[in-house]
Amino acid sequence: MIKIINSLKKEIENFSDSSTEKIEAFRLKYISKKSVINDLFLQFKDMSSEDKRNVGQPLNKLKTLAKDKLIQLSQLNHKNKNSSHPDKDLFLPPQNDTIGSVHPLRIVRNKIIKIFRDIGFSIEDGPEIENDWYNFTALNFPKNHPAREMQDTFFISKNPDKVLRTHTSNVQIRLMEKESPPMRVIIPGRVYRNETVSSKSHCFFHQVEGLYIDKKVSFKNLKETLFYFAKEMFGEDTKVRFRPSYFPFTEPSAEMDISWKNGWLEILGSGLVDPNVLKNCKIDPEEYSGFAFGMGIERIAMIKYGIDDLRLFSENDKRFLNQFRGAQ
Repeated sequence: MIKIINSLKKEIENFSDSSTEKIEAFRLKYISKKSVINDLFLQFKDMSSEDKRNVGQPLNKLKTLAKDKLIQLSQLNHKNKNSSHPDKDLFLPPQNDTIGSVHPLRIVRNKIIKIFRDIGFSIEDGPEIENDWYNFTALNFPKNHPAREMQDTFFISKNPDKVLRTHTSNVQIRLMEKESPPMRVIIPGRVYRNETVSSKSHCFFHQVEGLYIDKKVSFKNLKETLFYFAKEMFGEDTKVRFRPSYFPFTEPSAEMDISWKNGWLEILGSGLVDPNVLKNCKIDPEEYSGFAFGMGIERIAMIKYGIDDLRLFSENDKRFLNQFRGAQ
């Protein structure tokens, strides 16, 4: 194999055509999953330990050489394409007036993720087009149950069993079906509701939901976790309160408010995972318990930055977005 590696090395080093067609041919031959180098790695798996010691390093160097060559050829290709504009160097860093900024929803999303990651929560993601089981039924929304009317749903007309997810709880069900407790996750993502677009509502928005399943998880654990979140997000002096509420998938359920501008402002819903939800996911509610919570990222961002119109987040107005340069 060493002879083949050395031969391919010379081919790559001598390759100089930077036309678009030849670069793609180079990529297919040396970089793609069906490349000659990938074939060598497949053969490498079946080699003896002694042969692997002799071949491993040269093979890895060959792969690196091919990747570096592809970058070099691509840069040369771009340079040639823009040679008609010698006064404009596209490889220079952007000027100050063209530097973008992180979107405020992304800033808040990242902050929420960091807060929960610091206390041991992992991050999960899942599909935005979902079937009825994961979006409703497994979450204790029986057919024709009045609770379904709480969610103004977009249904896929050609397949009424498919919906645009109304919450990221669908990922909780998928996770509980495929993994065994304990689990501690948060699930950020975009969700959809058939609502009128206004300063206070939109047909899509962003959520972060959390799930903690283990033995002897209590409402006390839920309160301590969310109180920690509130202090980290809004400051050490933040005061919170919990109010009884109703959600089909948690029992008991509560909404959490924070003290804000001489009043109370609701920021999230929460509760202990309903035993029926655990049973639907083949988790024994006699052995395990858990809590769940969910919050709107837009709501947190509006509170944190004093924004009074939800539509600003999706209008791409540079005057609005430029205000968040350097924001934390």
